[in-house]
Amino acid sequence: MVARPEPLVTIRDLAVSFDGVRALHGIDLSVGRGEALGLVGESGCGKSVTWLAALGLLPKKAKVTGSVQLDGRELLGVAPAVLDDVRGGRIAMIFQDPASALNPVLRLGKQVGEALALHRGLSGSAIKAEAKRLFDLVGIPDAARRLDAFPHELSGGQNQRVMIAMALAGNPDLLVADEPTTALDATIQAQILELLTRIRQETGMALVLISHDLGVISQTCDRVCVMYAGRIIETAPADLLFQRPLHPYTRGLISALPPLDGVRRRLSPIEGNVPEPWNLPPGCAFAPRCPQALAACDAGVPPLADKAPERRAACIRVAPAQAPVQHEPVFA
Repeated sequence: MVARPEPLVTIRDLAVSFDGVRALHGIDLSVGRGEALGLVGESGCGKSVTWLAALGLLPKKAKVTGSVQLDGRELLGVAPAVLDDVRGGRIAMIFQDPASALNPVLRLGKQVGEALALHRGLSGSAIKAEAKRLFDLVGIPDAARRLDAFPHELSGGQNQRVMIAMALAGNPDLLVADEPTTALDATIQAQILELLTRIRQETGMALVLISHDLGVISQTCDRVCVMYAGRIIETAPADLLFQRPLHPYTRGLISALPPLDGVRRRLSPIEGNVPEPWNLPPGCAFAPRCPQALAACDAGVPPLADKAPERRAACIRVAPAQAPVQHEPVFA
């Protein structure tokens, strides 16, 4: 068994409500130093809300309870000035759409420079030199000239690289990437994922990759948390999860993916949709869509319990494994 890295961020019993409607139901997870953690699930499962809540980025009407600790220091409920130091400095976040995250009327060099001045205390020529270094690091061609460009002059993939450069400006210990490749074509997507992996290896920072695409997660992450309807329903090292998914929802997600090579097979979609937070079914939220559901699934919400070494799942149909089972990997 490989030893887990020392925890950098620890989230315990994180719950979020909007106007009295619960959106997150007690999230427990941790991110180790230098670790790459994947957070997967369909839209509406609570992936982004988890980290927006952890970083204090939700609107005031959101009620957030639980605990979020960075190196043992509590972040929930602290003064805004403390969060300002953490956000961008210790923990940086890349949002889904760079076109809306970048200011369209400011040159890119100035936007990156603001982050360098705030989190690194740089000024004058030092800002320009460091901004150019960051642009070179993330693979933006002709970096010196691009510092004077506006966002509309760059492609979507290049703007995403600018967002990564801004996130790296504060030398963060953790980078949270929220669907960083959703709007990009397959070639650019592969380049961005390779870039994130290389930077993580070179700098030693931890990475949380939020995605609905299990293929993306399989190429990038060490460990995976699967979310459904505001809860984590399975956690496992990435290689074990793709070789032998335990929860029916995880199996459904993998079965819905086309194979990259080998014999063609009919895809098996998951019927139905993620339930709305105000209309959750009794018991297991996935039961109405689950082909293996029993009457007992409606009796109560199954806990996220140990099912095998390094593996947890929230399903009454999954018994603790007695011995490892050999399966062919889903992804080569």
